[in-house]
Amino acid sequence: MRKKYPLLKRFLIWRLRHIKDRQFILILSVIIGVLGGLSAVVIKNAVHFIKELLTSGFAEEYQNYLYFVYPAVGVLIAVIYIHFIVRKHVGHGIPSVLFAISKSNGIIKRHNILSSIVTSTFTVGFGGSVGLEGPTVATGAAIGSNLGQMLHLNYRQITTLLALASAAAMAAIFKSPVAAVVFAIEVIMIDLTAASIVPLLIASVSAVLTSYFFLGQAVLYPFEIQEGFKIAESPSYILLGILTGFVSIYFTKMYIFIEERFARIKSFWSRWFVGGLILGVLIFLFPALYGEGYEAVNQTLNGDVGPLFNNSPFYSFKDNIWLIFLLFILIIFFKVVATSVTFGAGGIGGIFAPTLFIGTFAGLFFAKLFNFFEIVPVVESNFALVGMGGMIAGVLHAPLTGIFLIAEITSGYELFVPLMITSTISYATTKIFIGNSVYTHQLAKRGELLTHHKDKVVLSRMSLEKLIERNFKTIRPDAKLRDLVNVVAESSRNIFPVVDEDNNFKGIIRLDDIRNIMFKPELYDKTSVDSLMITPEYIVKFDEPMENVVNKFQESGKFNLAVVKDGKYMGFVSRAKVFSRYRSLLKQFSED
Repeated sequence: MRKKYPLLKRFLIWRLRHIKDRQFILILSVIIGVLGGLSAVVIKNAVHFIKELLTSGFAEEYQNYLYFVYPAVGVLIAVIYIHFIVRKHVGHGIPSVLFAISKSNGIIKRHNILSSIVTSTFTVGFGGSVGLEGPTVATGAAIGSNLGQMLHLNYRQITTLLALASAAAMAAIFKSPVAAVVFAIEVIMIDLTAASIVPLLIASVSAVLTSYFFLGQAVLYPFEIQEGFKIAESPSYILLGILTGFVSIYFTKMYIFIEERFARIKSFWSRWFVGGLILGVLIFLFPALYGEGYEAVNQTLNGDVGPLFNNSPFYSFKDNIWLIFLLFILIIFFKVVATSVTFGAGGIGGIFAPTLFIGTFAGLFFAKLFNFFEIVPVVESNFALVGMGGMIAGVLHAPLTGIFLIAEITSGYELFVPLMITSTISYATTKIFIGNSVYTHQLAKRGELLTHHKDKVVLSRMSLEKLIERNFKTIRPDAKLRDLVNVVAESSRNIFPVVDEDNNFKGIIRLDDIRNIMFKPELYDKTSVDSLMITPEYIVKFDEPMENVVNKFQESGKFNLAVVKDGKYMGFVSRAKVFSRYRSLLKQFSED
């Protein structure tokens, strides 16, 4: 009788027989592109619907006290959903994707397909001062990861799917397929090979076509260039790059500072109350901080300072130039606080939109200062646009993404050269003071950051626990030489760990060191083990990164190193086993 297989199992068997891995990834890239595009459409429309429902009746010349309440309500819904409905951690977009690639075998929990959509929709729709690109990327990555798991793909293939999904989500949310590919290479850190670039292109194009179908083909931030770039303006764009670089440094440091302060608050209710209160006050005073800030960015790109005053207590002072300059500074300063507090309170979102928001405000502020003081006449809208590229380059440490993204989402290709100047200078300025972006600082701090460096990638994939050898005979420090000789007779090893009755590691005895007294029975009961043991210069801690382990082998020249956990003996790790596993993984990563 012929054995019956479930439909999926039969498909997988058929696929292995008829479709090669590379061709299968190409097919999956189309599927992931469409699904990533649909996730962007759902999130965008849901947030727009909620915002219009809540704020469409507000008069721009009056402040509205509901701005004080709305953000806390949105974050509260997200907090309740996370803690009482899904009851699982919901990651913050791109950092959660980077963590999945570097530390959890590309595995993202299934609930994240829906969780990021629900939580970010209410967070941003009700005014949380964050963006939608992070949750969209997280949703797409969760789709890619779970699809890969369902199809029994290996780690390298699942990692590729995560990068494809991330690129698809970015392409759909910003309608920028080229920037999405650059983003996957520069931020998600996928290797640029023939095996990866073609699927990335397919996924991005599929996603942006899906977005076009539902959301139209208009660019995200319509921009009309009034005057092109002139070479004489180069110094001004260099100065703008320095400015956005320092604002990026402030963004990163303030974000980390507030994140750490909220992490100290143990109760999630307390975090919500404190964060909701601060966020409500900020958005009441500066309504431009509400949500993504999409409308505010569009107005600012056209040189309009209306977002500084509309719906705010400062509306009646809108013609005061000095107050305009002050509000520019305050909004740039407090946008970072509002974004960080939204996350700290328990909201879910992304930092791309806040970064673009600050960039366009910083660029317009810079240009207005130049024109007001008649330093050099500049086109204000051009600087507002280029400022966005500078901030992306500085905050995300992604200059290429900043250049291509801003050119695509605004159709500002005529300003490609100033985008390059400002983004490069901003990135260089930021890197002098900050080694990692807001996405990667926590992973880098824990030594878990995946990079383009293949050695580090492979080492990060190696598990010390799986390499520990435990077939070493132990002996107590108070034992005699007679006991040690008996242990040697039963062992095939030439190293003997010395541990006490509580399994605390004390040292080692090497066979070569006792060979000259092993056959002297008169010493058996006179010589104690603790007088023979040595304390090794190099030992390995159980939670130590594999990169450190490899360095210790190279520095010590040893073939075996003891592994301890909180002082307790765990076993030994051998040079041969480490490098054998390394070669095996390197071969997997090198295959196209």
